[in-house]
Amino acid sequence: MRRLRNIKIVATLGPASNDFDMIGDLFRTGADVFRLNMSHGTHDELAQRHAHIRRVEQETGRPIAILADLQGPKLRVGTFANGEEELEDGQMFRLDLDPAEGDASRVNLPHKEIFEALKPGSSVLVNDGKIRLRVSECGADFADCEVIAGGTISNRKGVNVPDAVLPLAALSDKDRDDLEFACELGVDWLALSFVQRPEDMIEARELVRGRAAVLAKIEKPAAVKCFDDILEVSDGIMVARGDLGVELPVQAVPPIQKRLIRKCRAVAKPVIVATQMLESMIESPMPTRAEVSDVANAIYEGADAVMLSAESAAGRYPIEAVQTMHNVAIEVEGDDNYRAVLEATREVEKNTIADGIVSAARGIAETADIKAIACFTQSGRTASLIARERPRVPIIAMAATVDTARRLCLTWGAYCVQTAEMGRFKEAVVNAVRAATNEGFATRDDDIVVTAGVPFNIPGTTNILRVAPCDERKIYSAEPE
Repeated sequence: MRRLRNIKIVATLGPASNDFDMIGDLFRTGADVFRLNMSHGTHDELAQRHAHIRRVEQETGRPIAILADLQGPKLRVGTFANGEEELEDGQMFRLDLDPAEGDASRVNLPHKEIFEALKPGSSVLVNDGKIRLRVSECGADFADCEVIAGGTISNRKGVNVPDAVLPLAALSDKDRDDLEFACELGVDWLALSFVQRPEDMIEARELVRGRAAVLAKIEKPAAVKCFDDILEVSDGIMVARGDLGVELPVQAVPPIQKRLIRKCRAVAKPVIVATQMLESMIESPMPTRAEVSDVANAIYEGADAVMLSAESAAGRYPIEAVQTMHNVAIEVEGDDNYRAVLEATREVEKNTIADGIVSAARGIAETADIKAIACFTQSGRTASLIARERPRVPIIAMAATVDTARRLCLTWGAYCVQTAEMGRFKEAVVNAVRAATNEGFATRDDDIVVTAGVPFNIPGTTNILRVAPCDERKIYSAEPE
């Protein structure tokens, strides 16, 4: 089950990929992480998908990460007496707190927090930005708007307010219930939607209590503005380009994507690029050339993972979509320009012993004929630091717990092997070379680099590096350590 690529693939599960056989096929085709969308499905349905994934994991003998994606606060208009209305450019249209059904002149917007944040000149976007309104006058319970871009407005369409930081908690009551359910179920990653400020992440982390890694979805302009602060309190990032492309000019999204990926790489935190990557494959067995270029671009930028949403959850060709992403990754990572781009964009601050150890590991591996870097990692941090270096040789992450092995399934290049807790470094070296040879990374005639922290089983102690022969007789014949 060794992947011949470094970038990871996240596949969302849904009606098209519910059963055990399909989940197994998706994993064998190339999915490394499965996303459970908490916006859809009951807790019983989500628990069943979770059980299927763990059964596939058991049968294949490979760790699989599960990402639970919280819905977040959904802002929607109310309903219309006729089901829908047509708004014309230039007309006036009112949003208010009146629960009565709407018509061509007004509709209910049942979110008083929005009215608190609006001011004349603010933009209000409806239905993924297809309808654009500009506030002319507003109060505590209404907003009179000019229609800048009209169209059909219908029941319960989504609303975006790009100009304001809304006084909304990132976690709704539903999210809190879903968060506790997902943590008790045993997911590995938890994604928080519509993050606006670092305090949103801090609140979520307090509720999670270390039971899962917590990932921030960047889909609001406010989150982009304070991204450094959000990144500091997050375990990972998802560049969620759907709402981001609604609330910001679409031409602003690619530079933001590049900037956020670089920042994540610099601090060794995984970053997922998501939304509409292979959108046409919901209905077509073949992607567009532009979509293939989009996936390739994220790979060239050094993202840790690319994600499928509706393509694998509700599309007609989920297997083909995963296969396409896998094929694009193989092609791009085999391109000489790929290495040139990765190495030109490597931004690493070396402030700790661990930073120096992983940098030296990469340098030795690329200077000598080294087949792999094997790292012993308690929390996953050492493997993440090595992945930050984007080495040319495979990374074997030797994890003492299955939780760490699963979480690292989202990290660029990390091939996770669960191992027993080590007591001595020589014991660790023997286990590392056995993993390298058993998993097909090296032969007995090859060498690998091994990194670890002594004393063992204490997070954050990476302080030792050794070039080790894969012939165990040479290890045992060396001086005792």
